[in-house]
Amino acid sequence: MEQENKFSVAIHYGDSLGYIEYDGDAKKAVVTLPDEEGKKKAEAYLSTTHEIAVPNMTLLDFETKTIDPMADVRSFQIAMTRIWEETEVYVDWSRPVAFVKKYPTLDSLPKGGGEFTLEE
Repeated sequence: MEQENKFSVAIHYGDSLGYIEYDGDAKKAVVTLPDEEGKKKAEAYLSTTHEIAVPNMTLLDFETKTIDPMADVRSFQIAMTRIWEETEVYVDWSRPVAFVKKYPTLDSLPKGGGEFTLEE
């Protein structure tokens, strides 16, 4: 089974919601974030390599590796685990990107505790 060569993740910077979409074929990531400062910080982080302690066989066995976020999907994912340390851009691992695309601001959420869905 071939692994998908794309990955997207929801992010936030301050009160701004956004997402990053990585394309492994193009070795490119697109940061969608309405806050320009946060967007520039994320783009700068993604354009450089980083020394990251990566677990080996156990969570107590780490090895420092040079990670290029644009190299492949796995490297992008590893880099995302540390983006907050340098940028204050936080990854919202449990927030679906589809949610951020449909409800990009708190004001866009349905009012009155009504139901919301990700489907159109």
